[in-house]
Amino acid sequence: MPALRGAHKGGSMELTATTTIRKPASEVYAFWRDLENLPRFMTHLEEVRATGERTSHWTAGAPFGKNVGWDAEILEEVPGERIAWRSTGNADVPNAGNVRLQPAPDGVGTEIHVVLVYDIPGGTIGKAVARYFGEEPHQQLDDDLRRLKQVLETGEVVRSDGAPWGKRARKEFPQRPAQPLSDDELAKGADA
Repeated sequence: MPALRGAHKGGSMELTATTTIRKPASEVYAFWRDLENLPRFMTHLEEVRATGERTSHWTAGAPFGKNVGWDAEILEEVPGERIAWRSTGNADVPNAGNVRLQPAPDGVGTEIHVVLVYDIPGGTIGKAVARYFGEEPHQQLDDDLRRLKQVLETGEVVRSDGAPWGKRARKEFPQRPAQPLSDDELAKGADA
């Protein structure tokens, strides 16, 4: 994976996630390679627009209702197996990533392995602010792959009655990883 230019000490984050999709690798690859599909399952992305055969412009939501943008280029692609990219120029969020596909052990589906590396604006303070607003990056990537699986296997993102509005619900019900109750919360529960 390419190194990120201009990364702040302590501000880079690497995320990895894996899931199995009951579709052939060629279909999973073709869907991902059409970069304009990415906002269908990556809720932080507002738009990805192809600007050339191997270049694109990305716009993503950020804390405080702001948007960030960057240009990206595909560095390597092996149809049905792998795609790797990185941001270019003066990106608001310098990043790089790769997707690797391989046959699932069941012989029917495809394992998708995603690695993302990015520099969060504001370094460690930016990480804290993002978590405060319920946008825990590791949880986001896991949720993104769950939605990708739904889109490819069913044709849509399945929504519950509790959150039928999709992206809009993020502002009302931010997601975060499960965590144990604090000592105060445990004490309150014992008093009830």
